Amino acid sequence: MINSIFLKNLDTTVKTALDEDIGSGDLTAHLIADDTLSQARITLKENAIICGRPWFNAVFQQVDPSITINWHIEEGSEQSADTIICELNGKARQLLTAERSALNFLQLLSGTATTTHRYVNALRGTDCKILDTRKTIPGLRRAQKYAVACGGGKNHRLGLYDQILIKENHINAAGSISQAVKSAQLKYPGILIEVETESLTQLKEALHTNADILMLDNYSVSDMHQAVKLNHGQKKLEVSGNVTLDTVSEIAATGVDYISSGNLTKDIKSIDLSMRFI
Repeated sequence: MINSIFLKNLDTTVKTALDEDIGSGDLTAHLIADDTLSQARITLKENAIICGRPWFNAVFQQVDPSITINWHIEEGSEQSADTIICELNGKARQLLTAERSALNFLQLLSGTATTTHRYVNALRGTDCKILDTRKTIPGLRRAQKYAVACGGGKNHRLGLYDQILIKENHINAAGSISQAVKSAQLKYPGILIEVETESLTQLKEALHTNADILMLDNYSVSDMHQAVKLNHGQKKLEVSGNVTLDTVSEIAATGVDYISSGNLTKDIKSIDLSMRFI
C-alpha cells in the first residue's frame, strides 16, 4: 500500500497549478455557452503505467465539483496504447479549463511510474531494489515519490528531515566519517544513518562506524564487487551515480542491496495522453 503521506498538501499543489494556468480566467473557454454539457474521453497514446489519478481528480473537482469521472483502469496498472482510461461528464467550459492542468499531472506522474517500472523489471531475479532520490521537480516531490511507488520502486528519504545522509561536505566539515556518524548518533538517536563513500578507503572507515547504510558513490563495477566482499553482509550497501537502464542489471549483479537513481524523477518523458469530446 502506498504511503498516504505522499497525498499530503495535494489540494494546495493542485491549486497552485490551476492558479498559474487560469489566472484571471480562461478567455477561450468563455466563448462557449455556460450551459453547454459535454462528455470527454482520455485516451492513452503509448504503453504506460498509469499514475496520478488523485491529482487528476482534484483538478476537475476544484474547477467544478459537479464534473463526474468514470475511470476504466486501476491506479498503477500497466496499459497499452489506444486504451480509453476514463470518461468525464460536465459543463464544456469547465472541462476545457481543467484539461491541461489535469493532463499535466497524469502525464508526468505516469511517466515517472513507467520509467521506474522499467528499472524494476531490469532488476528482476535479484534481491536489489531501485530507490528514488531528492532530485525531483520543485513542488512535486511527494507526487513523484508516490509515482515511484506506483511503478514498483522504493522510496528513499522524503527530505532532509526524516533520515540522515552524511555526504562529502558533511564529512569534510565534521573532520571524518567516524566523527560525523558519532555526532549523528548522539544528536539523533534512533534515526537511520547513511554514509556516502567515494573510495574503498572511505568504505573501510565507514564499516567501523554504527552507520546503517553505506553508499558507494560513482564506484567502478570492480570496486563494487570488492566493496561487497569487504562488507561481508555487515551493512546495507547502496550504489549511486551513473546509473542507467543499460547499467543497472550489471550493478545489481555485484550483490549490493539498493541502487538509487535521479533518472526516476529528474529526466522524465511525459506519457502521451489526449482528451477529446465525444
